[in-house]
Amino acid sequence: MPAPPLEVDPQEVKRRLDSGEKLDLIDVREPHEFALAKIEGATLIPMRAVPGELQDLDARADEGTLIVYCHHGVRSLNVVHWLREQGVEACQSMAGGIDAWSLRVDPSVPRY
Repeated sequence: MPAPPLEVDPQEVKRRLDSGEKLDLIDVREPHEFALAKIEGATLIPMRAVPGELQDLDARADEGTLIVYCHHGVRSLNVVHWLREQGVEACQSMAGGIDAWSLRVDPSVPRY
């Protein structure tokens, strides 16, 4: 199966979640950012901690696509590039990050 596109927009993530697809939301922001705004059900793994979590992330990607996000989509895209270099294919960066999620999907998520 070919790897999914590197990026996916927030509305598509919401549609896939609503359809029951198994997605694993991975928030690579810092803990203080996570405290300000988060998407329900997401797991916080700050970007600097990702290499130490590679084995766990690889196992999680076998269960469902990892949707990696940050504030605006820059850090998450870097993480997805790195994960794919490590052989984790089932991962995508949410374009625009949690800011775009707040604007286009769930306005109850605070913007900062």
